[in-house]
Amino acid sequence: MAESPLPHLRGIQALLADDHALVRRGFALLLEGAGALPPLEAANGEEALRLYGLHTPPLLVMDVSMPGMGGLVALERLMAWHPQAKVLMLSAHIDSVTPLRALRLGATGYVAKQCEPDTFLAAADQVAAGKRTIDPALAPALALAQMGDGGHPAETLTDREYAVFLHLAQGRSVQQVAEELHLSGSTVGTHLYHIKQKLKVSNGAEIALIAVRNGLIEV
Repeated sequence: MAESPLPHLRGIQALLADDHALVRRGFALLLEGAGALPPLEAANGEEALRLYGLHTPPLLVMDVSMPGMGGLVALERLMAWHPQAKVLMLSAHIDSVTPLRALRLGATGYVAKQCEPDTFLAAADQVAAGKRTIDPALAPALALAQMGDGGHPAETLTDREYAVFLHLAQGRSVQQVAEELHLSGSTVGTHLYHIKQKLKVSNGAEIALIAVRNGLIEV
């Protein structure tokens, strides 16, 4: 019998975190087709952290954009509590800033949701084996971003400012961001002040415009 081309997926139970049930089902079917067990499922970052703490799965596949704290904040907290976690981050947004930040926060791999099924499965297998991997379609832009030549204004933000920036860009108020990220309103206000100074913007509409123009959020 020929050896499985995806040996690190066979027989494992992964955790899928995405707020769209249909998307989760699609990725679950791909993993099961590669020999994995039916995965655990979470609809937001909070649930992903809870399930990971209960089951410590060998692979976590997590969307960047979810309600509540979101994938990047969930990733940051997960790595603080479980630094051995193997996480493959997913995003529908094709940009260089987000994957670079995800990798810096401890993600083992990153792929775009637009990738081919074989690309996703290969990345999942690599991450389950503990090997760093990046979607080939994102590699050139990521290389430029690592050299500080990615061209995104958001590159000047700290990781926490970036998380606040993404939430504000989606139209959330300071109070909503504070509740979702489990921060005080004054802390979010301070981050907002620094975001405005660094990006040279004066209101939420301009923050959203920068995010849309740079492919960080969908309209």
